[in-house]
Amino acid sequence: MIDPALLRKDPDLVRAGLKNRNPKYLPAIDELLKLDAEHREKLRVVEDLRAKRNASSSLIGKAKASKNEEEAARLMAEVSGLKDQMAKLEAELSPLAEKTRLAALGLPNLPHESVPVGHSEADNKVAREGLKARTFDFKPLDHQTVGEKLGILDLAAAAKLSGSRFALWKGAGAKLLRAIINFQLDLHLKAGYQEFWPPYLVRPEILEGTGQLPKFEADLYKTKNAEGDKANDLYLIPTAEVPLTNLVREEILSADKLPMKLTAYTPCFRQEAGSYGKDVRGVIRNHQFDKVELVRITRPEDSLAALEELTADAERVLTTLELPHRVLSLCTGDIGPASRKTYDLEVWMPSESKYREISSCSDCGDYQARRMNARFRRDAKAAPEFVHTLNGSGVAVGRLAAALLENGQQQDGTVSIPKALQPYFGADAINPA
Repeated sequence: MIDPALLRKDPDLVRAGLKNRNPKYLPAIDELLKLDAEHREKLRVVEDLRAKRNASSSLIGKAKASKNEEEAARLMAEVSGLKDQMAKLEAELSPLAEKTRLAALGLPNLPHESVPVGHSEADNKVAREGLKARTFDFKPLDHQTVGEKLGILDLAAAAKLSGSRFALWKGAGAKLLRAIINFQLDLHLKAGYQEFWPPYLVRPEILEGTGQLPKFEADLYKTKNAEGDKANDLYLIPTAEVPLTNLVREEILSADKLPMKLTAYTPCFRQEAGSYGKDVRGVIRNHQFDKVELVRITRPEDSLAALEELTADAERVLTTLELPHRVLSLCTGDIGPASRKTYDLEVWMPSESKYREISSCSDCGDYQARRMNARFRRDAKAAPEFVHTLNGSGVAVGRLAAALLENGQQQDGTVSIPKALQPYFGADAINPA
């Protein structure tokens, strides 16, 4: 969440930053300021009443000691009245505090000043281009058609099992995904990341910590406790960012623990609410997909440089696999709510003659850390400071497989496997069954 001290001190700065995202947030800022002021005023009154009650309570004993029963009775009546006032205000204070908290959670992060100002993906800027697209001497097929012709991708069988927007890879297709996962993890381990195998089900507060709740509730898969205990309801993770980043939740780290570089392969689960009609063919937008995730935890002054490194780590996957791609710097209107700066990696898809997102790398500043209460100390005597968190796909497995099928397809129906992946896949090509 946004630093409340900054919001109180310089609300115009916050307004300007969020206006660059979308002017729709401006009324929410005013509502939060109003709730925050009301909450702080009620809290001040309660604290004043508590001080008066304590002062009067201390005088009761003195009055009784001096045999002044009339004064003691007056003070006791005053204390009783103050307690009643406090109880009334405290009953109002708790729901007001929660309302204020939820209003704060609803605001996105402030974009960094280096982020290009814009309203949609049309305003994103190309930061750099990677390998150039291959020229085909035949009309390239889309990845679904390639996979079906090879007998390695069966979306009809997946639909029979689970409905639409699921994929079933088999034979060489399943082996290809396993090879991609192991290749990526080994590449990231060489870059200094520590590998994790986290739970796939998490508590609601864990999703709130990284910003998926409350905003993206409709996109999440939720389990129901069999005994109806809502406190034990769990959510399937939409990305490994969620459990990895929350490892530092409610922690105060020593400075020598930073930076932290974490990676994990997990399946990911998203309902993709509101996306129907988009990317219905193939594996570009599925309810269940696989991803290798990268997470970094840094000092505040190091996070922007860490974003450049993290993006380069994800891009190395595409470069090493000889895939044409580009890096975009997202504009203020297109970055995610938790991000203050984001780079997207896009891989070339020959069948569409267009680039497709395969990774999104974001610097969230202290936005997630405030929600998680994740802090560090520069030394033993220093006051705790919020860490900065970063995350990025390193990269999406299904989309990478799709890109390999399309870019590696040959006129005879085979698909060539990039040299770097061959030791993991065990062959230099996929041949028709």
